[in-house]
Amino acid sequence: MTNEGIEAVERPVRRGTGGRPTREEAVRRDARLLDAATNLFMERGFDGTSIDAVAEAAGVSKPTVYARYRDKRDLFAAVLRGRIRDWLAPISAAAEAQATESNPKNMETILHELSRHMLSQALMPDCATLQRILAAQAVQFPELARLAHEDGWLRGVRGVATLLQQFAARGEIKVDDPELAADLFLNLLLGHSARLAIHGMAIDPEFLQRRSQAAVELFLNGIRTQSGRAAAEERSKS
Repeated sequence: MTNEGIEAVERPVRRGTGGRPTREEAVRRDARLLDAATNLFMERGFDGTSIDAVAEAAGVSKPTVYARYRDKRDLFAAVLRGRIRDWLAPISAAAEAQATESNPKNMETILHELSRHMLSQALMPDCATLQRILAAQAVQFPELARLAHEDGWLRGVRGVATLLQQFAARGEIKVDDPELAADLFLNLLLGHSARLAIHGMAIDPEFLQRRSQAAVELFLNGIRTQSGRAAAEERSKS
């Protein structure tokens, strides 16, 4: 249990009216519950994790878990959404920055930064474990795989497509179908490395860095306009 969890147990609890937990207490409890569920799913897999075990690890009652989640599948979906949010956050932040900042970063810098983040997330042991769980449960619970695809991959594609549209509006690139280009970029970047991670195979960090660099450069070389290439050459000289 984390220090925050220990303090929450040891500290005298102040309840709101009617004995209900305050909003702050409920937020802490829900965070502790998801943290416990995440750890157990990662350690034991889907079938090896029970609601009883999650409740015990989180320091809450079993009815408390069921008041928040319908069943174990619903709880796993919440864990999955949390991981998806972590993966998507930099994409959304980059698109917002490009739209609002007076001096936004150039396209090559943005794509390299996103590539490092997306690869580091995709190669984390937790991410590979989630992918294995999804593959194992896809037949019985296809909605979980659909959640990962629609809320994860497709939203990531749309986020990168938004960035590409912003760069295209500035005349740096030309893309007829931004979402298709974004899907190709993410597959180029993540496909091989993510498969190795799912299979538990070690990846040489130096090779991974070179591959990421090459993926971005190969993608940009295919969509840059003449003016975009000239601007990139000027930046490389400075």
